Amino acid sequence: MTMGEGERALDGNRPLIVMSGVGKSYETPAGSFTALSGIDIDIDRGDFLAIVGKSGSGKSTLINLLTGIDRASTGSITVSGEPITGKSETALAAWRGRNVGIVFQFFQLLPTLTIAENVMLPMDLCGTYAGKRRARALELIEKVGIRDQADKFPSALSGGQQQRAAIARALANDPPLLVADEPTGNLDSQTADDVLGLFADLSAKGTTVVIVTHERDIAARVDRNIVLRDGIIDSDTAGRRVRAAE
Repeated sequence: MTMGEGERALDGNRPLIVMSGVGKSYETPAGSFTALSGIDIDIDRGDFLAIVGKSGSGKSTLINLLTGIDRASTGSITVSGEPITGKSETALAAWRGRNVGIVFQFFQLLPTLTIAENVMLPMDLCGTYAGKRRARALELIEKVGIRDQADKFPSALSGGQQQRAAIARALANDPPLLVADEPTGNLDSQTADDVLGLFADLSAKGTTVVIVTHERDIAARVDRNIVLRDGIIDSDTAGRRVRAAE
């Protein structure tokens, strides 16, 4: 079945993401290295959560598995009711284009494309919004608050504006899952606060937002914190924002 423009293959009666018994090991000259072991996580639609841990804790490995960039050694991962662990590389790339938006610390906008063209790129690659791509891009650019920057090149924008553009690009195909890898690490505190507020708004409107970070102060802004230590889940708790409302 072909996914329509903006359509989401979601089942409201089950979690958006289910990771069950997930592990990841690598072979090194010194022997086998276990990066993750026995990871069990359920994530609901609209969750706003942080994967927190020090360097080497396994958080980057976990997010690479969740987004289909890497493959689990053990266990299963299901997103929107669809198993991703057994997919081919081609199928994974197509699945990722429809279902996952990724925001990077260093933006990774293409410097020779305007902001609008950068946002249109995922639509071009996935064949979505034919004939409506610029209109869709401008809608998203306005949504993140930089409509007046649409026809400028990335170099003309501030760091905060570039991150907003990267968020708009990540939302291009209306993915149910948005993953942000250290999204505030290259921003000043006020801009970082604004970006986290934007993520919270997206979550409130139904997008599942997963932030990967080593910054524990982000815990105050999310609904849930999953702390990794040495490849295992050290804790899985509600964030302060949820507890304050209880």
